[in-house]
Amino acid sequence: MRVLDLGSGAAVVYRRGERTRVPVGRGADLVLRGSAATWTNVPLGDTGARLILDEKATAADERRFQIAAARYLCGQHVAALLDRYEVNCVFDVGANSGQYGRQLRRLGYAGRIVSFEPTAEAFAKLHKSAEEDPDWWVYQIGLGREDATQSIHVGWNTMNSLLPPSDYGKDRYKRFAKTRTEDIEIRRLDGVMDKALAGIADPRPYLKMDTQGYDLEVFAGAGERVAEFVGMQSEVATLRLYEGSPRMNEAIAVYEESGFEITGMYPVSREAATGRVVEFDCVMVRAAAVPAAD
Repeated sequence: MRVLDLGSGAAVVYRRGERTRVPVGRGADLVLRGSAATWTNVPLGDTGARLILDEKATAADERRFQIAAARYLCGQHVAALLDRYEVNCVFDVGANSGQYGRQLRRLGYAGRIVSFEPTAEAFAKLHKSAEEDPDWWVYQIGLGREDATQSIHVGWNTMNSLLPPSDYGKDRYKRFAKTRTEDIEIRRLDGVMDKALAGIADPRPYLKMDTQGYDLEVFAGAGERVAEFVGMQSEVATLRLYEGSPRMNEAIAVYEESGFEITGMYPVSREAATGRVVEFDCVMVRAAAVPAAD
């Protein structure tokens, strides 16, 4: 092990190998692997932020960077909206192991999170993620258009779905070649809202959906109570991975008819060969719900 002194009482401990200390302004330094000659320090306008780019990065590295940057920007955007719209309860539908909830906490959101994840393996991880957070509630159910018991395809990691894969999905993801199913409980969103919002004097909920092609079914289950949400987020597909799932324009039209307007679109995945975006995270708000400025 080696130690690189950064000054001001700070140091980095790292495994053997060359490391370079690169000043990035405002008293901050970045420690990089390798020689400084292979890195470019790029300012992002007058924001005070900078990118450190590896000049030897491959095209594949660049694509991964673009998706990672979109994920980062989406998180920052959502965090700002939650603050601006004074959101005090986030409905996290399709929570998987709790990635979204953990991100919200890292970004400073301190209100209630109510997460829904129907599959046993993922729910066990979700429960562990939330167990020390008293205002993060978790439920082992799925949400949909009707109360029912249904079979969900599992074994697809973060892509478990109530829908079978499309031919395009099978070509894109090898994980779809093998599957097993698990019976899960489905509830309507409007049937769980009172319990989820209990104790909040002036609820201002936000709806996040990531259900692998099933978001419109979740949305339909809100019924007239969808009007209570001040904002929402849905994964919308330009190229369908699941049979019977809506295309992006169909989903967005439904959301817009319910009074939501787009504030951001962030690529979730992209085809390497063609550059086409497969899915976007679509972030929307009900503009009339923004609190009056002080």
